[in-house]
Order: sequence, then C-alpha cells, then structure tokens
Amino acid sequence: MSGLVERLLNVAPLYVFLVVGLLVFVEDALFVGFVVPGETAAVVGGVYASRGEASVVWMCVVVVVAAIVGDSVGYEVGKTFGPRLLALKILDKRRDKLDGAQDFLARRGGSAVFLGRFVSFFRAVMPALAGTAKMPYRRFLPWNAAGGLVWGTAFVLLGFFAGNSYQAVASKVGTGLAVAVAVVVVVAVVVWRVRRERA
Repeated sequence: MSGLVERLLNVAPLYVFLVVGLLVFVEDALFVGFVVPGETAAVVGGVYASRGEASVVWMCVVVVVAAIVGDSVGYEVGKTFGPRLLALKILDKRRDKLDGAQDFLARRGGSAVFLGRFVSFFRAVMPALAGTAKMPYRRFLPWNAAGGLVWGTAFVLLGFFAGNSYQAVASKVGTGLAVAVAVVVVVAVVVWRVRRERA
C-alpha cells in the first residue's frame, strides 16, 4: 500500500498540475461530476504540494481557475442544450436529486450556485441548471468565482495540511502504520459522505 501511495505521489509536477486541473474542469464542464472526482483531485493536489515538489499557491491557482472555467463551460452547455440535457436517460436514476437542485436554484438564485459548489451532485449540475434557467451570466459569474475560490483553496489546503500531518506521523511511527491510519480515515470520511448524501 505504501508503495502505491509513493508511486502516485512521485509523478512530475507538470503532469500533476495537468491531471488535477483537468479533473476539476471536467467535473463541472461536462455535467459528469457524480463520476469524475474533482474534490478528490483537489485534495490529492494539496497532498502532492505538501511534499515540497510543487507550490501550494500554484496548486490553489490551478484548481480555482479550473473550477471557475469548468463551471462557465457547464453554464454554456446548459444554456445551449438545457432541455435535451435534462431529458437524458442517464439522469433518470438521479431525477429526484435533479429536481431538488432545480428547486434550490429557483429559491436561492445566485447563492445556490455558490452553495452548490460544496455538495458533490449540486456541484456537477448547478452550472448547467443555471444556464438552462437562463440566469444572466453577469449574475452567475460572481457567485461561481466566489464558490470556486473558497472551495478550491479549502480543499487544496486540506490536502496540504493532511499531507504534512501524514509525513509527521510517518516519521514517528513508520510509513506502514501511517498509511493504515490514513486508509481508516479515508474510509470513515467516505462512509460519512455517503450517509450525508442519502440523508
């Protein structure tokens, strides 16, 4: 397990920036955020930066820009293909959540774009729904930018500080035990997120 972690984190910085940025961008731009792990990518980027092989500031910049641009592309996709997009059969299993996202957007307007950034399903669909609802882009952009800035910076820094903590633990108790603790923490977080999503 520790060997796998080391391999994943020993990639050239350019490739890490590209992959992290691309995953964050695609999550929102192509309406597939419930498949593509943009949030995970941001955290991994922070962990990579914690190893001193990339600037945490530039990692934040890459993630924030990718999030804002990805949301803007998702907005345009929704504006152009809205009704046809919402009618896709692949969304049938998520129809209730989609209706909830539309209702949330109708009630909260621009703030739904900001708040949606912090919930995985909403993060994936909210930009396209805003475009479908013909929200003016000049209204969408400030909320989108604010959400991307706060979300991107927070999750990269989460990974950065978690990575530093991991290294501190590894130096004290050994890499194997540190990896085991990290796996337990990740599983606990995943279980908590799944339960919260279902609730």
